Amino acid sequence: MRTIQLPRIGTWTAWRDAARGLLADGVPAEAVLWRFGEDAPDDLFGGAVTPAPSSADVTVPKGFVDLASRVVWHSDPERFARLYAFLLRVKRHPRLLSDRGDADLARLRAMEKNVNRCAHKMKAFVRFRDIGAGSGGRRAFAAWFEPSHHTVEPTAPFFARRFGDMDWIIATPDVTARFEAGKVSFAEGQPRPDLPEDGAEALWGTYFRNIFNPARVKVQAMTSEMPRKYWKNLPEARHIPELIAGAEARAAEMRAAMPALPPVRAERILGRARAARPVTWDELRTRAAEASRDLPEGLGRIVLGEGPADARLMVVGEQPGDHEDQQGRPFVGPAGQLFDKVAGQAGLDRQAAYVTNAVKQFKFRRSGKRRLHEPPNRTEIEHAKWWLEAELKLVRPELILSMGATALQSLTGRRDGLLKRRGAVEETPHGPVFVTVHPSYLLRLPDPVRRTEETERFREDLVAARGRIV
Repeated sequence: MRTIQLPRIGTWTAWRDAARGLLADGVPAEAVLWRFGEDAPDDLFGGAVTPAPSSADVTVPKGFVDLASRVVWHSDPERFARLYAFLLRVKRHPRLLSDRGDADLARLRAMEKNVNRCAHKMKAFVRFRDIGAGSGGRRAFAAWFEPSHHTVEPTAPFFARRFGDMDWIIATPDVTARFEAGKVSFAEGQPRPDLPEDGAEALWGTYFRNIFNPARVKVQAMTSEMPRKYWKNLPEARHIPELIAGAEARAAEMRAAMPALPPVRAERILGRARAARPVTWDELRTRAAEASRDLPEGLGRIVLGEGPADARLMVVGEQPGDHEDQQGRPFVGPAGQLFDKVAGQAGLDRQAAYVTNAVKQFKFRRSGKRRLHEPPNRTEIEHAKWWLEAELKLVRPELILSMGATALQSLTGRRDGLLKRRGAVEETPHGPVFVTVHPSYLLRLPDPVRRTEETERFREDLVAARGRIV
């Protein structure tokens, strides 16, 4: 029987090294006794063996490594044995990782999910308090948290990235994480420290009370996302019982204060009247500014087009990018710069055209500090048609240059066969539409020769489009 003593800090690395060595030696799962932490009882058959890094060339599927690197932080005392037993099976049957019917894998996936959920709760419910000056004149903060699993060590890098401009301590009964002078360190857990309240807590409580919507109170859903076990460490939680108790009365007050709605028939008539009257440029800009307030994460502001209000040519792209969202102007990023360059070579003056996009908002997902472009779906394209059609009614161009599949779908109702349709003019209710590719398509081509050829074809398309309005 081999006994493996795993430390409370650096658990993943220790388990990985031990598993490699055991696997290389062909040790069966039933011949290993796993221990965790300093307080493990002595084995009746001998002392514990601390794992040492193994130099054995042992390879396992990456999917198992990802799974194991999360499961080792679970609180189940059998997690190490379960992982090693499953590892032996995976070595014999690598496709086992994709078998959703395997009971052992299902158990490990559930443990992985629990660890991820605990890490998410830690990110959401850690509340720092100001404890004075830190190292090098930096501000110092401390927090107390009681995780359900051993998630402090794997989650600490998130806090280091998010709060890298200050020193902080996250104390837990399990492990204490400390960040000083840009470095993270770990120590054994500790009792709850006596942390002082700071001035920001009163302000945060006032904000929380004001954003609490009594008309949407669902206690079960709220406690599912914010379990009561975390309330004692959240400064805003002290207000929750009072807010729940008074929710029904406050909702009744809100209903009584609501303005009366016009009759349904009158509202329909007003709606048709508003739809029949085209908006003005000022109204369009005002609506864009209003729609750009309180945006959800992953969606940028409304970016309208720019150019002469009586332009003979309207250029329609796909959607704004990061640069366009930041500047509030269309076609100012890499794709826009390429368009300007090729348009100049084709004799097409951008300043004389009205340049816009079919979809007006930058859709993105975050990756660190970067905002990565996400393509709009069919619903979002349909929803954005109102803005484009408003611009078309105001500009009334002689020709519309459609660049890319999203613009083509918005203008013609079909996005299929873009490369076969390019260079052609299609009649639509909005007027004639000249079909071509989007400049971003050229930027994504990996082959330099192909990119040069396609850029020349794009220039020829712009020359042909210019010939239609000369």
